[in-house]
Amino acid sequence: MPHVHVTHLASKSAVLGTVVLSLLAVPAHAAPTGSLPKPDLTALHGALRTAVAQGAPGAMARIDDHGSVRWAVAGVADRKSGRAISNADRFRIGSVTKTFSTVVLMQLAKEGKLNLDASVDRYLPGLLPDRRITVRQVLSHRSGLYDYTNDMFAKTVSGFEAVRTKVFTLRQLVDRSLKHTRTNAPGAAYSYSNTNFVVAGLLIEKLTGHSVKTAYENRIIKPLKLRDTLYVHPGKKIPGRHAKGYLTPDKAGAPLVDATEQTVSWAQSAGAVISSTRDLNTFLSALLGGRLTAPSQLKQMERMTPVNSTQAYGLGLRRRDLSCGVSVYGHTGTVQGFYTYAFASKDGRRSLTSLATTSNNDGVYNTMLGTLESAFCGKKAKVRRSAAVVEHSEDAAAGAVRD
Repeated sequence: MPHVHVTHLASKSAVLGTVVLSLLAVPAHAAPTGSLPKPDLTALHGALRTAVAQGAPGAMARIDDHGSVRWAVAGVADRKSGRAISNADRFRIGSVTKTFSTVVLMQLAKEGKLNLDASVDRYLPGLLPDRRITVRQVLSHRSGLYDYTNDMFAKTVSGFEAVRTKVFTLRQLVDRSLKHTRTNAPGAAYSYSNTNFVVAGLLIEKLTGHSVKTAYENRIIKPLKLRDTLYVHPGKKIPGRHAKGYLTPDKAGAPLVDATEQTVSWAQSAGAVISSTRDLNTFLSALLGGRLTAPSQLKQMERMTPVNSTQAYGLGLRRRDLSCGVSVYGHTGTVQGFYTYAFASKDGRRSLTSLATTSNNDGVYNTMLGTLESAFCGKKAKVRRSAAVVEHSEDAAAGAVRD
């Protein structure tokens, strides 16, 4: 049994309920850390505390690194009870769900049931108006399909309240998109759209003969023994111990809205999975370590289209290029009340998942980006070019799911 060393670092601010725990349990077969800088736990803790000060009721992060586990928390999981947030809490992962959907389809491609370069129409006849749209274009956000959440959540709170208890079919969501002009011709440009991964859900159900829920469970959740990862649609509650999510209204100073309970039927295969920091790190490490897809499939997921100077997108997988020259792979997730960053090193040996329990708050979103710098660049992380440079979540319309 490995030696376990536990260190507690407590903040002086009991109001924020902050605590950091670094736990080291390195088995004899653990690989060396390699060329990645050592994580900066003090900076990680500081980012979480800043997110809380900026309006997130709670924030947390977990780093898994060659058998060692380090985690940090700040704030509360529930504003009413005041219970401190914990990395044992489940939460809604938003668009990180897209990576789950992609893995299922890549497995189906390996099994010969799906050709990524075939028209979507081959598998779902008549669904889309343009037979040139391929599966690969859908998974890389190059289909040109309009993102129906843009108008659904044009008004953050009222838009959310209008759909929080509704149950949609996947085809109804696609139909909402098709009422709008497409953003570009198939394959012409990258344009993030939740519609693409609603189409992915329809492909999963058609090719497996099972629900998206069953496909996730049989192909990812059960094989990896992800005990906190669930797909409860159309149920509204997060089962078991969980953090509550709070939506920030558009009007400055307006009270936060508890957005925890909702069907997330408006997202489904684009953003409805529930998980934990532990499970997401396990998932990403398995994916990038080659344990969920064949090497040829993973290589295709990692074939990137540039998004901007620091980001690129593959097939259901995002790459972020950090200030120290390190590139990490994973996905961001924004669903009402929750911001998630879930990324790992190229070999999957170091992974980070961080969460803030609010959304529609650019300050918090940008602060949580700093958790990646702390986890993968350590003290080599460089000061951001300008405090005025604000990055917006690509995942969704204000307050919704988009990354």
